[in-house]
Amino acid sequence: MGISGTEVAKESSDIIILDDNFASVVKVVRWGRSVYANIQKFIQFQLTVNIVALVINFVAAAKSEDVPLTTVQLLWVNLLMDTLGALALATEPPTDELMKRNPVGRRQPLITNVMWRNIWGQAIYQLVILLTIYFRGDDVLRLKSDSQNRHMQKNTMVFNSFVFCQLFNEINSRKPEDFNVFGGIFHNSLFCGVLLVTSTLQVIFVVFLKKFFKTTALSWKQWLICICIGAISLPVGFLVKLIPVREKPFLSTSLKRRRRGQRSSRHRPSSRSTLKLEQSSGALHGKATENGEIAG
Repeated sequence: MGISGTEVAKESSDIIILDDNFASVVKVVRWGRSVYANIQKFIQFQLTVNIVALVINFVAAAKSEDVPLTTVQLLWVNLLMDTLGALALATEPPTDELMKRNPVGRRQPLITNVMWRNIWGQAIYQLVILLTIYFRGDDVLRLKSDSQNRHMQKNTMVFNSFVFCQLFNEINSRKPEDFNVFGGIFHNSLFCGVLLVTSTLQVIFVVFLKKFFKTTALSWKQWLICICIGAISLPVGFLVKLIPVREKPFLSTSLKRRRRGQRSSRHRPSSRSTLKLEQSSGALHGKATENGEIAG
């Protein structure tokens, strides 16, 4: 106890309750689990953005020697992911469901199997849609302008759809395991504010800062297509959560196998040492028989 406890007890203890109230321990555990869960949400969101952006630019550059996402656009995505995304997901308040979870061990990985399932489910959906727009956008979207303008429209739609996919996937990241991702969303005013600010800035960048972001004007139908592509991330996230995953993490099992193999190899005698032991035991047996014959 921080107030009634002695100095000797404080020095030898691991946890000191400053207000001498055991209910504070429950609050500490609750907020600690909330911080840990919010970090996992942000990592899931961040890895999805990085995988999709990297694969899109790599595949496009390898096949057409051009990238749909420019440097300035990636800087905006990086700001959206690191700063605004962190503010939105890291400020989620603690819930009573966190206290029903099992405690997390020290050696358990930070990225769980559930997170990997959600990351790859969203990444595959976004890659399929965005690469289809980039390579087959002329036929799918029925663009009728000249070739240069069509190319700019495709790149703009890829960039616009990519950003809206991340906005809706940010909502998915709030509840990595629950199906109701909108539960308690209005209790976090900062999260709603970040979504509103990000959407407004995206419209301003595409419409008014076309030269700086290397975009072109889009019709209202194309805007509606981009928003619908992003909104489909919500039902995709619902369907992905129906896929069962293993409770035991894959990385921990592989590490355990390696450690067991190293331990067994350490304790297992080598062939040379076994041969030397056999030779030494044979020599001792020969000397013992010689001594017995002399004594006889």
